Amino acid sequence: MMLSPFINIFSDVPPAFFYVFTIILGAIIGSFLNVVIHRLPLEESVVFPSSRCPECSAVIRPYDNVPVVSYLVLRGRCRNCRTPISARYPAVEILTALLWGLVFMRDGLTFALPFDLIFVSSLVALVFIDAEHMILPNAITYPGIIFAVLARLAIPYFSSPYVFDDFNSLMNTSMASWPVLLVSLAGAVLGALAGGGSLWLMGWLWERLRGVEAMGLGDVKMMFMVGAYMGWRLTVLTIFLAVIAGSLTGLAIMLKRRERNLQMLLPFGIFLGIGAIFALLFGQRIVEWYASQFIG
Repeated sequence: MMLSPFINIFSDVPPAFFYVFTIILGAIIGSFLNVVIHRLPLEESVVFPSSRCPECSAVIRPYDNVPVVSYLVLRGRCRNCRTPISARYPAVEILTALLWGLVFMRDGLTFALPFDLIFVSSLVALVFIDAEHMILPNAITYPGIIFAVLARLAIPYFSSPYVFDDFNSLMNTSMASWPVLLVSLAGAVLGALAGGGSLWLMGWLWERLRGVEAMGLGDVKMMFMVGAYMGWRLTVLTIFLAVIAGSLTGLAIMLKRRERNLQMLLPFGIFLGIGAIFALLFGQRIVEWYASQFIG
């Protein structure tokens, strides 16, 4: 592999160092994701101006912007106006840190690692934006689709196409004689159709049959991104997990609130994002276990 000389440089570094470094870096990225989650739906720049209190507009000093730690030191309040700080901020930082640690545990120091970390981070942002605003911004999903296609080209070229869960299944078809990069791109197309295409079709059929919109285009674009990156097998698993989780959560809310219009209660992007993260981390084992039930 082209990266092996680079990786060998760190061969004597204890693995615990990389875990700790990845988790700390994940918390820092989580702090940036909080800016994205707050500003992107408002169509504000995520770079300028610097972070400020949304209540009193006081600039947040660097020592008050340390992930998780600053929230605890300030006891969850702005230093200037003492307005409570949303618990979402440390939650996103902790969640992103944990997810980065899990992704590193799965990938190790490989070429696929930065791609998976970026992908997971984008899903975290989408989940929290959808939870607060019930939208899935094009500013994330459109670049996410391009990113997925680039990953499908870069990872097979610099590392191995077998990083992608669907590659083995594709090589057992007539695509076996195709160039590796073309097979990888075909996997992206099939995954996108399995994700975004299937959701669009279900929404279109539901609207035709019932006369109401069942699936927002934001969900469709998000699943084009997810499908192109993860391939059709993990994408199908993502949708399955999202439907199960969404249905159970919706039923619980319906029983509690005695409301029947679940479409108005639940942004489906939350569950698609959670399902995609779970499928990325554990999906290959689940799919292989399921497939083994039909062998022998």
